[in-house]
Amino acid sequence: MSEPSVLTEKNGSARSLVLNRPKSINAIDHEMVGSMAEHLAAWAADDAVEAVVLSGAGERGLCAGGDIVAIHRDASALSGNPESTDRDAEQSPSARFWFDEYRLNALISGYPKPYVAIMDGIVMGGGVGVSAHGDIRVVTDRTKLAMPEVGIGFVPDVGGTHLLSRVPGGLGTYAGLTAGHLRGADAIAMGLADHFVPSESLPAFLAAIGDSGVEAALSEHAVDAPASELAEQREWIAEAFAAETVSEIIERCRAVGTPFADKTADAIAAKSPTALAVTLRSLREAAGDATLEDTLVREFRVSVRCLLHPDMAEGIRAQVIDKDRDPKWAAFSEDAVDAFFAPLPDDLTFPTA
Repeated sequence: MSEPSVLTEKNGSARSLVLNRPKSINAIDHEMVGSMAEHLAAWAADDAVEAVVLSGAGERGLCAGGDIVAIHRDASALSGNPESTDRDAEQSPSARFWFDEYRLNALISGYPKPYVAIMDGIVMGGGVGVSAHGDIRVVTDRTKLAMPEVGIGFVPDVGGTHLLSRVPGGLGTYAGLTAGHLRGADAIAMGLADHFVPSESLPAFLAAIGDSGVEAALSEHAVDAPASELAEQREWIAEAFAAETVSEIIERCRAVGTPFADKTADAIAAKSPTALAVTLRSLREAAGDATLEDTLVREFRVSVRCLLHPDMAEGIRAQVIDKDRDPKWAAFSEDAVDAFFAPLPDDLTFPTA
């Protein structure tokens, strides 16, 4: 019999959740979301449990995101049928997965006990959702964090627009529009992580949590993060990414004229024009949200509408299925952007206390 996709371990007064699909870099599926939510709810009510620690099995990373191939099936079927409706999209397996996944993100954000996320190796998309909403976020020298959604015609979700919209100096907007990888030092500088522990120290750090508690383990093993190379670009990024439209952001990047700025402009220009416009608006609106739940409701609407738009199926095809890296994006219409944000027949809701 195969092992469960989420393992639990007792570590002194702490409990560990281990994402256990190492062959897929622990990509999260619906079953894993349900298992995590069930365990977290039980531990929240258990006085013997003082902290929860999240990590990923294998050497490659915490979590590479969601099951993109499954999402591609739904997006292809829905966007390929002109008769598809919002209700059809909401009834798809992908939308049902997101409904429960986003609820899990909110549960983690408000968790009543210390929630320690080990953000080692690859941490992307859904992996950010189960880690960066925690209150003790640990990165390493191996961390590669990203919200890569615009590269597949999608929009940052799992509360990603909430997190990125609160990063000062335009760096969050930069991360959302470029889909670029952030190092552990970048995550610390941007406020997406709290502590830096060298990867070679992780086994001892985890053992120390069980022996002496979270704070003592951090005191013993956390070190100052290296300098962030991305933060060094903050001045021009702040000015360029304050522009009102994606096209103007690209123009301002090119006007800077440095290799870094030119590479940034090229990275944005290669993405889905529709996904970029929806992402920029999502980030700007999320900045004014009072709660993460407000943002997640908007993200659910946007994610469901992405299933109906051809760019998502095409982006996944080009990057993941055929791997030709040559997506043919749909023609962009500014008027079409509003439709992504309209209420759904059945909007995302959250359990009441």
